[in-house]
Order: sequence, then C-alpha cells, then structure tokens
Amino acid sequence: MLVNLRKALEDKHITVRGYASFLGVSEKTARNKLDGITDFTYPEVSKTKEELLPEYDVSYLFKPCQANELQRRRSG
Repeated sequence: MLVNLRKALEDKHITVRGYASFLGVSEKTARNKLDGITDFTYPEVSKTKEELLPEYDVSYLFKPCQANELQRRRSG
C-alpha cells in the first residue's frame, strides 16, 4: 500500500476517481495500484511526480508500506 501517495493525494483533495482519470485508467485499476496489487508504470510515476505532485520526492511517494507499519501508523 502506498500510504504516502494516498496522503499526498488526500492533502490536495484528489479522489481515487480523479487520480484514475488523470492517469487514464479505471478507478479499480487506480485503487489496485494504490493498494500495491498492481505496479505503476514508469510513465505513470513520472506523470504523477512531474504534473501532479512536484513538491514531493518520488521515492517518498512510491515507498511501499508493509501491513505492520500501517498498523503502527494507525495506532499511534
């Protein structure tokens, strides 16, 4: 799960549906990418960083979060 990317999108009030439209994919595909089920393509990563979230470091946005790390973030 890409929690940093989700948080950055949320901070900019960008929905999964809006992000999917931006990428040119279905909402389900965007959700699968954000959940770490489907990989992002290089052009999708580049477009996200350059056009949508230029103020963030790409390695921060696309750093995968393990389930135990996610639980730790939620609990404290």
